[in-house]
Amino acid sequence: MLPGATLSVQAASLSLQQAPSQAGVPITGRIVDEKGEPLPGANVIVKGTANGTATNVDGQYTINAPAGATLVFSFVGYPAQEVPLNGRTTVDVKFASPQSQTLNDVVVVGYGTQAKREVTGAIAQVKGDDLVNQASQNPISSIQGKVAGVQITNSGTPGGAPTITIRGTGSISGASPLYVVDGTMLPAGADLSFLNQADIASLEVLKDAASASIYGVQAANGVVIVTTKRGLAGRPRINYNGFVGVQTTTNKVKMANGEQYTTLYNEKNILQGNPASSNLPTSGYASTDWYNQISRNALTQNHQLSVSGGSEKISYSFSGSYLKQQGLIKTNDYERITARLQTDFSLTDHIKVGYNALLANTTSNDIPGNIFQQAYVAPAVLPVYQANGNYGDPSRIGQGGLGSFANPQASLDYYHQQTRGQSLIANAFASVNFLKYFTVRSSVGVNYLSSKYYNYQPKDSLTATQYTRTSLLTRGNQLTSQLTWENTLTYDRAFGDHHLTVLAGSTALNYQVDNVVGSINGVTAVNSDNYYFSLGTPGTATLSNPGLDTYRVFSLFGRVNYAYKGRYLLTASIRRDGASQFSTRYGNFPSVGAGWVISDESFMEGNPVFSFLKLRGSYGVLGNNRVANNRTISTVTIAPGYGAPIGTSFQTGGNLVTQTAPTLSWETAHEADAGLEMRFLDNRLSAELDYYNRRTIDAVFPVPVLAGPGYANNTGYYANNANFQNQGVEAALRWNSQGTGDFSYNIGITGAYNQNKVLATAGGAPLSAGALPVAGYLSTITQVGAPLGAFYGYQVAGVFQSDAEAAKSAQPGAHAGDLRYQDVNGDGVIDNRDYVMLGNPNPRLTYGLNTYFRYKGFDLQVDFQGVAGVELLNALREVRYGNENYTQDFYNNRWHGAGTSNSTPSANLSGRNLDVSSYYIESGDYIRLRNVQLGYNLSKTLANNLRVQGVRIYVNAQNPVTWTKYKGFTPEVGGTPTNAGIDLNVYPIAATYNFGINVNF
Repeated sequence: MLPGATLSVQAASLSLQQAPSQAGVPITGRIVDEKGEPLPGANVIVKGTANGTATNVDGQYTINAPAGATLVFSFVGYPAQEVPLNGRTTVDVKFASPQSQTLNDVVVVGYGTQAKREVTGAIAQVKGDDLVNQASQNPISSIQGKVAGVQITNSGTPGGAPTITIRGTGSISGASPLYVVDGTMLPAGADLSFLNQADIASLEVLKDAASASIYGVQAANGVVIVTTKRGLAGRPRINYNGFVGVQTTTNKVKMANGEQYTTLYNEKNILQGNPASSNLPTSGYASTDWYNQISRNALTQNHQLSVSGGSEKISYSFSGSYLKQQGLIKTNDYERITARLQTDFSLTDHIKVGYNALLANTTSNDIPGNIFQQAYVAPAVLPVYQANGNYGDPSRIGQGGLGSFANPQASLDYYHQQTRGQSLIANAFASVNFLKYFTVRSSVGVNYLSSKYYNYQPKDSLTATQYTRTSLLTRGNQLTSQLTWENTLTYDRAFGDHHLTVLAGSTALNYQVDNVVGSINGVTAVNSDNYYFSLGTPGTATLSNPGLDTYRVFSLFGRVNYAYKGRYLLTASIRRDGASQFSTRYGNFPSVGAGWVISDESFMEGNPVFSFLKLRGSYGVLGNNRVANNRTISTVTIAPGYGAPIGTSFQTGGNLVTQTAPTLSWETAHEADAGLEMRFLDNRLSAELDYYNRRTIDAVFPVPVLAGPGYANNTGYYANNANFQNQGVEAALRWNSQGTGDFSYNIGITGAYNQNKVLATAGGAPLSAGALPVAGYLSTITQVGAPLGAFYGYQVAGVFQSDAEAAKSAQPGAHAGDLRYQDVNGDGVIDNRDYVMLGNPNPRLTYGLNTYFRYKGFDLQVDFQGVAGVELLNALREVRYGNENYTQDFYNNRWHGAGTSNSTPSANLSGRNLDVSSYYIESGDYIRLRNVQLGYNLSKTLANNLRVQGVRIYVNAQNPVTWTKYKGFTPEVGGTPTNAGIDLNVYPIAATYNFGINVNF
């Protein structure tokens, strides 16, 4: 090439000039983005050295380098470029639009990475840039509606972790996925509440069995892989990101006021046959809105500061964050402090070592677990305080009192509980590259969690039902640790038209949890400084060890990835796991996936429709060891009462408490997946479609056993005897304008349909669950042909309009205003043989709409999310013992005389009116405006005047509007698989309004 010639390529435009062949000559140039705008702060490194610099505000740089050196150019959001000098002294670089790199994006897979176009499984990726624009306190909340086939149920509790279900529920033991953070597997039941989402580089969801099977026995519920940010070569980068805001209650349930409650109380009193003289007076009572009394507008703030940088030999990234979140309920708040440390060292060209550590410290001031139910049922006529300053007491209202209700304000004022937690997630590794194509890597992961709490109940008498005769101090301490050692050997080689990657490895894991709880009476304390057992009454202390558990896992695994011409793709893996929890210790978990990039075929050349077209399919087997431990151990109670005289002596006997199956193994999930990936209109429009069929085989499920002599437990024992199925379709569409001028926009749509079904149980026997705290009602059933944990009870056919009509019915003792149940089997008797399926707590449809618009320095993000085809049990309306309050909706629609209502019963909600029935089942469908954020980036000139690289300010509204017919606070109601969708004390989801700023120094 002649001096002064210009070389143009897609990724970068280069202007090269001939230079003298000497070492250490000055090299100059300018770096611009895809729009031709200068990129200040871009990094320029002489490859293989620590010699580097950064561009100035005009994108210009100067660096000394040998004539034969290679320069490495990098900037956040763009792939790095390597340019050999070949004796030139001027190198100008123009980065390509990040959108054009989509097909070559790298996604994180188990124990490695892979180009997106070569992936044969169903893997969804959410980049850190998409998370940082969300004001959520948990990164899992931020992906709600962004990943097809992933259902997320949020918690309104400050610091509370959302639950995540990937492609439906396939076990009664739970649906929580495996989390892997920087290569460290988290224990069962863990979440990401310790992690600041601004630290995340990418989050991958492995949805199908073929993608997740490399994790074997821990991956039956899917895998979520989190990769945190690592330092890049170049000058130090300093970033501050913070926001402050306020949270308010949305969809507040309106309760009957004092006048309305009095009307309903008196109607009920008369319907029960009591004299009118026992009615409440229609005036003179309080009218307390108990939800307003105990709730508040809550403040929230989050601040994060990070520093990163490095050279060719070392890179580092350090960050710290502080989160303070008040709860919607007074006295409830949460505080989290996190720190992240990461350093990688390139000791030689072939040896690399490094570590990553995440530390978190949390403090939560807790509230009574049933405070929302207390506020729901507390009569409006109950005053907060009496005239003498004492708490309002329901026993002092009416003739004989209203009942044993708690005064919610008293419950809050005299509840003293605090929970503290410390966690450490750390990983250290060493990798050696040898013989050009081989890499051996060894890593040690540590997961440590300490959780402590205290609860103090002072001696006091607040109301007739809220009193403590002696103080009680309870303290608990739980330590959880998991140590993982993993070793892998990778062979990666591209030759000719072939690309082959072979992985082999092993994992050794040891998990242990120890939980100790103690309590003592008689501690007199003014504050938490005096919460010591030594101040209690001697002889009243108790100590228990309710949470001792341990298990070990050892695994061998391997995987082969092969691509021919980047067109024909094959992936195969196998993992052999051994787990100590089961009598059958070892199992094999294979998978295979294949893909065909059809758009690369010669017959597709020049086609006007597809920019890219790939067909893929996979099949794999997963394991689930996330069931209760020690199911293989029988327990016996030894007591003299079980003894008998044998010969001349009395022998102490025992009673079998739990039986066990002859053998017990993990559950296995077999899944087939077929997918189609398409791009149109020069890659502007992309579509991804998937069909999956997952069957959980040999699920752990109870076998019913009759109690008898020597055996006291009639709940049965657990064995591998149930099969479940989840099958469905997923779709993800995305339009990217690829605009490089003043205006650009992106629109994404996700949707998934899932059908959950029980295929088999032990002898076809059902499992009843969903216990309600009134009359021993069980509200759910898991039986063959139905969804897991379906609601089960009477179908309401209307409301009796007269006593005469009730007397002619199949419901003896019914009266006018009572619910009329359908006689399903027509035998003239209403009993449990008339129970029918009332609803499905497993959503059939989940969807999301995500948009992003940019005009000059402004950007706007609007996200919607929703579910459909799901039912909920509004147990707040059903759980009644006497004179609880009512909602205004009930007051407006109740039966209060013939012809007034045929859907809502009378105020006499008692007796069989409280049976589980369709009256209490409501639609849980909703559409939520999940996030709205308007941001503005200061011009580069103004940022330079402020001596910073960039400033973005924004306002944000999260969950401001929810459209739903559900009559509770929120349709996001979680629960374990056989108890899901029961709303008895759900913490409301808050609407959050924030102002934030992001500064790059």
